[in-house]
Amino acid sequence: MALKDDRYTYRVTWSEDDQEYVGLCAEFPSLSWLARTPEAALKGIRKVVAEVVDDMRKHGEEPPEPIASRHYSGKFMVRVPPEVHRDLVLKAAEAGVSLNRLASAKLSQ
Repeated sequence: MALKDDRYTYRVTWSEDDQEYVGLCAEFPSLSWLARTPEAALKGIRKVVAEVVDDMRKHGEEPPEPIASRHYSGKFMVRVPPEVHRDLVLKAAEAGVSLNRLASAKLSQ
């Protein structure tokens, strides 16, 4: 079974504990698939996701929207201790940039 227009986010990594490759899907963090090759791990996790999405739809549940299809505003709030806030403001002032520009640069590293 293949999922039509599969736009979910997949990753394949090595599992030292299992001594196999593990296929993962960001939108379904509880699912995984172990295989001897990275290609088989990807194929396996995509099959499992397709089965889960099919099952969800059959039961009237809405599958998660793919991360790639979501729209982002570019804004999010981060809470930090007051002393960290002060230190970041000082660093931004010393660099001649806004706090927003400094935080954006640090987060994108």
